[in-house]
Amino acid sequence: MEKRKFGFAMSMVLAAGTILGACGGGEEEATDNGGGSGENTDKFTVAMVTDVGGVDDKSFNQSAWEGLQAFGEENGLEKGTDGYDYIQSKSDADYKTNLNTAVRNEFDLTYGIGYKLKPAIEEVAKQRTESQFAIVDDVVEGLDNVTSITFKEHEGSFLVGVVAGLQTKSDKIGFVGGIESDLINKFAGGFEAGVKAVNPDADVTIEFAGAFDKADKGQQMASAMYSSGIDIIYHAAGGTGNGVFAEAKSIKETDPEKEVWVIGVDRDQSEEGKVTVDGKEMNVTLTSMVKRVDLAVQDVAKKAMDGEFPGGEVIEYGLDAEGVSIAPTQDNLTEESIAAVDEWTEKIKNGEVEVPTVPSGK
Repeated sequence: MEKRKFGFAMSMVLAAGTILGACGGGEEEATDNGGGSGENTDKFTVAMVTDVGGVDDKSFNQSAWEGLQAFGEENGLEKGTDGYDYIQSKSDADYKTNLNTAVRNEFDLTYGIGYKLKPAIEEVAKQRTESQFAIVDDVVEGLDNVTSITFKEHEGSFLVGVVAGLQTKSDKIGFVGGIESDLINKFAGGFEAGVKAVNPDADVTIEFAGAFDKADKGQQMASAMYSSGIDIIYHAAGGTGNGVFAEAKSIKETDPEKEVWVIGVDRDQSEEGKVTVDGKEMNVTLTSMVKRVDLAVQDVAKKAMDGEFPGGEVIEYGLDAEGVSIAPTQDNLTEESIAAVDEWTEKIKNGEVEVPTVPSGK
């Protein structure tokens, strides 16, 4: 399979604070009314099928939906089967059904958001060879009607690991992953390597929740980690990670002087860390590892609309393509951390540093 890298035009960067215009309809699927683009060849239509985290997970799916919204607005499309839409999955069993719903609605391009949709996309794409699909965070091989979108999550995770290694006070740092997999191990491995690069004495505890949609489980894990002396937790757990934020904010409300931090994922999660204690605004988000799923979604949709759909290809977005980075919100970062991030970014880009894709010992 051919593998290509694409850069992003900075003009595509979304305005901060993009509003999820369709969050209110998050429980609804695109209606099967045959109103797609099949009867209107002048208008390109595109849909996405979420994983179980949902379109408003404040993380991965939300970033993809923001990208799809931006693409729609840029090209004069309206939400719905005649423009752009999403179909929300409530369980793994919904993936195949939802992909087929998108095909029946004649969307020109359908995204599967997340590696868990890979089996369903493979099956549906083989049956629906005239339809175009893209999967985010995994690779489908041997199908010319599927584009695979991947990221160098380990590179971005290395950078937030550098921040954690420099700013920890306890030298105890945690990682909460969703489901253990090759993908989530990239987050964990890169993060651990970044911590160790600047703070060899730090201890990194890596745990997995076994789910991406269990905020209560995330909160329980965070409570145990913070109680053990860990002061910074990086999550790569989708909706489960919301529980990590909830626990950090709860601790802050109880003891405003206690330093506990969360490192967000996929998008700038500074908003998730806001907490007001005794009338004073605080924020437990140290930084976030931003994965530009939004721009990748726009990029591939634009190519498909222009008749240049990269079917059968793997498109990989890393530091060199501005596909991963630390978040622009840096209020809680020290000058030392910011300078170190810049330094290590250049080392990774020029090949001085090869970032591991698995944690040590694996």
